[in-house]
Amino acid sequence: MTARPETPHTTYDFVGIGLGPFNLGLACLTEPIAGLDGVFLDAKPDFEWHAGMFLDGAHLQTPFMSDLVTLADPTSPYSFLNYLKEKGRLYSFYIRENFYPLRVEYDDYCRWAASKLSSVRFGTTVTEVTYEDELYVVRTAAGDTYRARHLVLGTGTPPHIPDACRSLGGDFLHNSRYVHHRAELRRKKSITLVGSGQSAAEIYYDLLGEIDVHGYQLNWVTRSARFFPLEYTKLTLEMTSPEYVDYYRELPEATRYRLTAEQKGLFKGIDGDLINEIFDLLYQKNLAGPVPTRLLTNSSLNAARYADGAYTLSFRQEEQEKDYELTSEGLILATGYRYTEPDFLKPVRDRLRYDSRGNFDIARNYAVDVTGRGVFLQNAGVHTHSITSPDLGMGAYRNAYIIRELLGTEYYPVEKSIAFQEFAV
Repeated sequence: MTARPETPHTTYDFVGIGLGPFNLGLACLTEPIAGLDGVFLDAKPDFEWHAGMFLDGAHLQTPFMSDLVTLADPTSPYSFLNYLKEKGRLYSFYIRENFYPLRVEYDDYCRWAASKLSSVRFGTTVTEVTYEDELYVVRTAAGDTYRARHLVLGTGTPPHIPDACRSLGGDFLHNSRYVHHRAELRRKKSITLVGSGQSAAEIYYDLLGEIDVHGYQLNWVTRSARFFPLEYTKLTLEMTSPEYVDYYRELPEATRYRLTAEQKGLFKGIDGDLINEIFDLLYQKNLAGPVPTRLLTNSSLNAARYADGAYTLSFRQEEQEKDYELTSEGLILATGYRYTEPDFLKPVRDRLRYDSRGNFDIARNYAVDVTGRGVFLQNAGVHTHSITSPDLGMGAYRNAYIIRELLGTEYYPVEKSIAFQEFAV
């Protein structure tokens, strides 16, 4: 994909809006395609991927082959292995004998890839998208205009704040900002962590390690019935496959939404080794006496208030049907991320498809517009494409699929069958 200077008359084949790993992967895979001309816009000044969770030793939950390109094009110069080679760390990674890149390492890899691309434009805030003369017209805060035949939406999923905390005062934070505020948190007399996924577990382990140094009370509360491990057995991993997407996409809408809730443990659980490490650390610290920490399950956060430098958090133990309160100076919400439709799409909402619940009705080819091949969506499709939607390992597959739709021909082979098991009868 050859870059060209923008002019008022430039018409692109597509504009990608947002540059997380998925659209960045699309940028890498389209860069060498001479017959496809696109540009990627992102409001951030540079690439950033969960920098607030760069804890020592924190790693991806998917192997290095789930990089930006490898599962679509193993020969790509933008592969993670090529990144390691250029950085002089390939042999160290080999000797390490661990398939899972460190989180900070993956972020650096993405920055490395982005720096090599001619099609990315950081520091570019999209303010409006309209449809004029059979083209999507993308306008930015700087007054620039980009025209394209297609859009690829990759704005990601912003941090989710529960309703009980929406108007809450004080200095509570979402886990996405944890590292930047860790020092202040450790100076508090008590800290409550709400949530039960991988991020919550990493934060709890980090704070537990310093609990006897700083002397705070540490609470970890989740509405889940237990601290679920991420299910990572191989036949379960076959659910991240084209066959399972085909099967899931054809299920009734109500069934898909039911499965969306039931399958959270398949992609939102905690690494099993980390769960064991938490227990071992609790055991170790308990040798010197009771540890000032509580782990509470089955507890929904229903209300919260802030006064006199402390939070009063109202929970309900769902199985016992009992209400209780915790008071805490510090509050961390490890409550995940949730897709929000960008405001800049309002002028073209009549061209987009929605289901009965008001969410995007995402077609099998990842299109969300009335033509079925004009606007494509990255991620945000658990309700239509199941656990494959947020999975890094399926990003290259989805991009190969989108590229085929954009070109009208298959540039990268798009797998149709990889699973041993059958999902449909």
